[in-house]
Amino acid sequence: MELVEHVARIPLFEGLPREQLHELVNICVDQECRKGKTLFSEGAGATGFYVIVSGKVKVYKLSLEGKEQILHIFGKGEFFGEVPVFAGGRYPAHAETLEPSRVLFFPRDAFMDLIRKEPSLATNMLAILAQRLRQFTHLIEDLSLKEVPGRLAAYLLCLSERNRASDTFDLDITKGQLASLLGTIPETLSRILAKMSQQEFIQVDGRRIQILDRSALESLAAGEKLVS
Repeated sequence: MELVEHVARIPLFEGLPREQLHELVNICVDQECRKGKTLFSEGAGATGFYVIVSGKVKVYKLSLEGKEQILHIFGKGEFFGEVPVFAGGRYPAHAETLEPSRVLFFPRDAFMDLIRKEPSLATNMLAILAQRLRQFTHLIEDLSLKEVPGRLAAYLLCLSERNRASDTFDLDITKGQLASLLGTIPETLSRILAKMSQQEFIQVDGRRIQILDRSALESLAAGEKLVS
């Protein structure tokens, strides 16, 4: 019963009748994962997708030189690895837990059989996939057009919104992981955080961030340069 309640709270499955929720529980595999566990690797055959009950998972790619670029960090209630489930083929990136996590694995064949019986599942999934596509479009735009201070400002503003527009919040990932997500290196990130602090845009205390000048961050996120 506990697992049904978890599945019912996942945005992908919101509003589904109880019978369908039970069918989903019957096909999923409940997994407890240690920190650093690889859930799938780039190029491996896509056998299904994952939903996070608790914890965090990073999806990332590696360059030929071994440099890591984080594409996304997923948390409670989010799902990943779903595109190959519909398109077939292989996973396009790596996925690894960032902390002890509980995930639900939905095997591709069983899930596709269920969708054929319950088309409303596909409707929910398409809506969230459209939202995911917009997010990746913004990511590509940020990495290709914005400088690192603008990317960081946009991320901090996003974190503020996730925390109910609070001006004080904690970074949800380490600074090293944040540097990878923003397409830079930890040393550069530290310098930019220091500059933002010196100019009183933000105050930094470990992983705690306090926004002191929201309009300045918004200007940076919009493309204005950070004064040296």
